Amino acid sequence: MRLGEEDQVGAVVDGAGRAAISRLSSDEALRSLGTASPGLSTAEAQRRLHTYGLNRIERARGESRLVSFLKQFGHVFAMILWVAAGLAFFAEWSEPGQGMAKVGVAIVVVVVVSGVFSFWQEYRAEQTLAGLMGLLPLRADVLRDGKVVELPVEQLVPGDVVLLEEGDHIPADCRLIEAFSVRVNTAVITGEPVSLVREAAPCDTDDLLHSGNVLLAGTAMVSGQAKAVVFATGMQTEFGKIARLTGTTAGTVSPLREEIEHLSRWIGVLSVLIGVVFFAVGRLRGVPFWDAFIFAIGIIVAMVPEGLLPTLTLALVLATQRMARRNVLIRHLPSIGTLGSTTVICTDKTGTLTQNRMLVKQLFVGDRQYAFDASEPPYPLAESHRPFFLVAGLCHDLREGQHLGAPLFLGDPMEMALAEMAQAVLPPAPRPGLLHERPFDADRMRMSTVHATADGPLLCCKGAPESIAPLCSRVLLADGESHPFTPRLRGTILAAQDAMAEQGLRVLALAYRPLDAQWTPEALEQDLVWAGLVGVQDPPRREVQGALRKCREAGVRVIMTTGDHPGTALAIAREVGLVESASPAVITGEALRRLPEVELRRLLGSSEVIFARIAADQKLRIVEALKQQGHVVAVTGDGVNDAPALKNAHVGVAMGILGTDVAKEAADVVLLDDNFASIVNAIEEGRAVFDNIRKFLTYILAHNVPELVPYLAFSLFAIPLPLTPIQILSIDMGTDSLTALGLGVERPDPRVMQRPPRARGERLFMSSLALRAYLVLGGMEAAAAMAAFFFVLHGAGWAYGQALDRSDVRYLQATTACLAAVIVMQIVNVFLCRSTTRSAWSVGLLGNRLILWGVGLEVALILAICYTAWGNVIFGTAPISGGVWLFVMPFAVGLVAVEELRKWLVRRRRARRG
Repeated sequence: MRLGEEDQVGAVVDGAGRAAISRLSSDEALRSLGTASPGLSTAEAQRRLHTYGLNRIERARGESRLVSFLKQFGHVFAMILWVAAGLAFFAEWSEPGQGMAKVGVAIVVVVVVSGVFSFWQEYRAEQTLAGLMGLLPLRADVLRDGKVVELPVEQLVPGDVVLLEEGDHIPADCRLIEAFSVRVNTAVITGEPVSLVREAAPCDTDDLLHSGNVLLAGTAMVSGQAKAVVFATGMQTEFGKIARLTGTTAGTVSPLREEIEHLSRWIGVLSVLIGVVFFAVGRLRGVPFWDAFIFAIGIIVAMVPEGLLPTLTLALVLATQRMARRNVLIRHLPSIGTLGSTTVICTDKTGTLTQNRMLVKQLFVGDRQYAFDASEPPYPLAESHRPFFLVAGLCHDLREGQHLGAPLFLGDPMEMALAEMAQAVLPPAPRPGLLHERPFDADRMRMSTVHATADGPLLCCKGAPESIAPLCSRVLLADGESHPFTPRLRGTILAAQDAMAEQGLRVLALAYRPLDAQWTPEALEQDLVWAGLVGVQDPPRREVQGALRKCREAGVRVIMTTGDHPGTALAIAREVGLVESASPAVITGEALRRLPEVELRRLLGSSEVIFARIAADQKLRIVEALKQQGHVVAVTGDGVNDAPALKNAHVGVAMGILGTDVAKEAADVVLLDDNFASIVNAIEEGRAVFDNIRKFLTYILAHNVPELVPYLAFSLFAIPLPLTPIQILSIDMGTDSLTALGLGVERPDPRVMQRPPRARGERLFMSSLALRAYLVLGGMEAAAAMAAFFFVLHGAGWAYGQALDRSDVRYLQATTACLAAVIVMQIVNVFLCRSTTRSAWSVGLLGNRLILWGVGLEVALILAICYTAWGNVIFGTAPISGGVWLFVMPFAVGLVAVEELRKWLVRRRRARRG
């Protein structure tokens, strides 16, 4: 290749001359790429492969499995626990025999188990996702040295000439050189599964997405055969550009992760502050340094809820399993909580709001309009208008296949809809032999076929009404006979066509003509009989209307962002109830490109807005504008073009059936059924998860008070320490573990989708939660624990100021009584925490099996700790009398009374406001 030619090829490949390639003739396109119709030589192809690299999409370098695994142990809360464990081991080293080594080991186990759970859940999601992926073809037929060879697609280079046929995926961006009946499905790039005609002739647009002679990587050949020259490979393709945009788009930190980190910092700072204060108090009171230091560590251990991390992780894991049963695959655990705070959903239309299959909805035959539903026979038109259905069933180039043993059509979705309509109406019969075909093309806007029927040759024709009507001289009417095609009938048909189009239907005309034995291909499409109009639509999913109603009740806005035609988008939006006003804002991608940022923000504030014919960067712009307005944004998508917006949204929701691998990798959530209703289910689950986190957070923090108060009393009043560190851990990680988890998997409140999303500034750890947990619940529990401690000590003859050895049975029994009191109060508390406002009696005591199992575990563990030899040795306890249990019961009843009174006052105050 000469130097000038090499520069010219580089200009096309690198983008400077790429847009103009659609304007060139086939020969000019070949010359611009330094190639010819027989293809490149092997030597030249190898040289270009070295220059331009492999034809593959480079995935953004993600984290290695090791890094992902280690990150589970490096977040803020885990770091607090690591520090606490380190301090415990240091205390054991400095003063052995205090039991702090057991505390350290237990904390390490908590962090490790929680981290492994988190990593395993995300790994499982990735493995499930891997089974859903696969897009670009593996091999392609290429002309090299004038011969057809089959090569891996990675070996393709600019200038290669490839051969394509029906069913192939396009391996790179190509310019058509020869084309016969070529139609392509560009859904992977545009998001809309419409078959588009592609021809080899030059076109007058520089937009590669809409060029009539360009095939883009990743799209699919629906029909025809083609020879095309590759002009862009790998990351230089349109597919690769969007993938690169996805890789350079920064992800968004989930609100739940932010909340957990905020809570962790708050608990960490508070714990250390209290520990330091009481270390200083101890030193001022003359307590030896190491005693004061161990005491401070004990306070920190008491203040840090070690059980929170595993409970949170397990609750999220169980939530993902529930959501998977509702066809929602969670890739990242924190995204569950983010779903619950979603305020806006930017949703695709095709396949999400609709079924992603074309169906015949309306017919206009003769001078009458009919609704059509293939699932509701009989069909009164079948006899009188048999030619209409015969044309619909014959004029196509579909292939016949099977799925699970049942026959089905393969090919263009529009043709499939017509063929299925005819199949539902006409009696089963073999398809008459095909004698001739004139394929659909962009200039003629119609397709014709000739078939050998029992009544002789029959011409069948379908296409755009404006293309078919001038060829017709007669029209099929309701009596089953053909009549002259009068101006009045033409006007009636034109009005029917406009009415169908206004409803968002794609309209096709059908015509036919019986032929004599001397027919010739040159004189086929004339003197036709007009058979009628067909209105075809991708119908809405049945569940969508109810799901959108739920969204309105929940205060979640839904904005349609689609690549489809504005009229079709508006019609579907009206049908599903997404828009109800007479004149909603419908913004096209072209208009959006000219729209100032201020005007876009104003539009996004309106109640009903639809975006149609939008590109990838425009969808990303919409997401960014909504985020700047303070919204928590969920975005749905399936194509490569959706990936940047999916990654940049707070929650990216990819389609599991039709979604591309790029979209799925960019998303946080994958819908296994591609259904909008599943998103709403996920939001409901997300809200429930956030509520449940607050429930078990209240429950866990409540027992921090009876764990802390004994240390304060020990420090301030010179009494024996009522609760040891290992006993504290027995509560945090043992007795309360399953009950806390039970609160984490509570069913959603029946009214959870009837309240607005929580405010963005609303914290997980609120002042009302802190007051309830620490003052009301925790205060009552602390009173019961200290009373039980002194009840046993005084019953054993202890007097204030008397020193007790840690092995003294009186001391062991007293600490056991303190521990037992906390457990009893927590058993009562778990039922009180099931709702912040509803009475425990109205919520019910038996509705959550996990809580019941947890209560059983608590009872079994405290009995084992109190009355078994190994329990006494490990936890420093001794058996207590039945009188201790009876002594605690009035405190439990008091806890119920105080909390129920508080709930009643809250309900009364809300009723007055309402």
